Amino acid sequence: MTTHSRVSATPSPFAVRGVIEGFYGAPWSHNQRLDLIDFLGERGMNTFVYSPKDDPLVRHDWRTPYEGAELARMAQLIARCATHDMTFMYCLSPGLTMKYSSDDDIAMLLAKFDSVRELGVTSFGLLLDDIPARLQHPADRAAFPDLVTAHQSVIGRVFAQFDASTHLTVCPTQYWGYGDEQYISRLGLGIDPRIDLFWTGRAICSATLDLADAAVFARATGRPATYWDNYPVNDVAMGHELHIGPYRGRDPQLHRFSTGIIANGMDLFESSKIPFATIADYLRDPAGYDPEASWKQAILDVVGPENAEDFSLFADTVRSSCLSADDAPALGEALERFTFESEYGDSAAAASELLTIADSMVRSADRLLDGPVTNQKLIDEVRPWLESFRVGAHALVEIAQLAAAGRLATDGPSRLRPFLDALRAARRRVFGDLLDMTLAELVSAGGSPPAPPALPAPHRTASPDTASPTAKE
Repeated sequence: MTTHSRVSATPSPFAVRGVIEGFYGAPWSHNQRLDLIDFLGERGMNTFVYSPKDDPLVRHDWRTPYEGAELARMAQLIARCATHDMTFMYCLSPGLTMKYSSDDDIAMLLAKFDSVRELGVTSFGLLLDDIPARLQHPADRAAFPDLVTAHQSVIGRVFAQFDASTHLTVCPTQYWGYGDEQYISRLGLGIDPRIDLFWTGRAICSATLDLADAAVFARATGRPATYWDNYPVNDVAMGHELHIGPYRGRDPQLHRFSTGIIANGMDLFESSKIPFATIADYLRDPAGYDPEASWKQAILDVVGPENAEDFSLFADTVRSSCLSADDAPALGEALERFTFESEYGDSAAAASELLTIADSMVRSADRLLDGPVTNQKLIDEVRPWLESFRVGAHALVEIAQLAAAGRLATDGPSRLRPFLDALRAARRRVFGDLLDMTLAELVSAGGSPPAPPALPAPHRTASPDTASPTAKE
């Protein structure tokens, strides 16, 4: 749902402000894309980038032209962007099968772009990410000394066919690192300076985007970075995480060496709107951006006022991402007080306080899961995490009640083991490591320590069917 327009009369210092559908997994539906364009336009975003990794006509079957209903849907997206004065950028990802030395492939690439250009598109993306880092075809190895030379050739030949009104952005094969590595430096200095380059920062999913790093990239490549920011995306190895926390860690002066930011979403469409709203706030006013205030408003907008308080309590337990090391800050403080007071202070009061917090979590989980709710689609998306939230809340109730009765040490191991097992079996990152560690310690007090959590550490990897980008570690 959309209830709050946040377009500002003050111009943003970022020229490019938008979202890319660039994740691995089921693409968004056509109606979802139309809905998102409205959502972004109302918040001052000016770019929608069409590049779903699992759309065959973008990647594996990039040579196949759009026809019939597919062409009509594309035209509708372009028209919807126009109503918001937004740029629709159309991207192709030909690198898995393209022969860089092939005149036929170059012609097919240009023909595909031309078919979309006829619908009114003037912004295109040539995406060379998540592909082999070496030349594969014998003809390419004979024609070019290395990958970067081949890419310079393809980019140059494509851009040479564009007129002055047409813009090109390239995603390089090495799209993350310090910004002055050999591949990216040579590529940048060997292509037309009017072509923009996508860059994700120090990492594939970067904790920070710093002004100093942006300056290094700009000097090395001869142009400011256009940041493809891999947040809130949660594909590949991050599927157990729910990235709905606020945007943070981006330098307020980043616009000095950057054209702007394109945020990569989750396949969880409604959930992505929450961080997207905070990203729009940062891009509109990076110097005045307040992550927590923006997040509070974003939850109110997307969840609805009737359910915002309950959802906020849940959302505080799923903050874990590349942007946040805090697992569940409010609960963390409560458990610290409980542990200290149980040992050195008023244990009864400590148990009572924890029980109050846990009870509120249980009630919030029940209301969100059992309804009615304003944004049912959102709740359906996050249901696996909400169910783990409810299990964890009941575990906290059990801890508090056992502590109040003086039986936590004696009965805790047997009573709490089912909660620990259920949370681990669900494989959803809720409460981060905080509750798992607490339960594991209480359970192990009655016997051998339990196995460590089965969840992988939060991080992003390259696509499993491609080689990893080469960059400094």
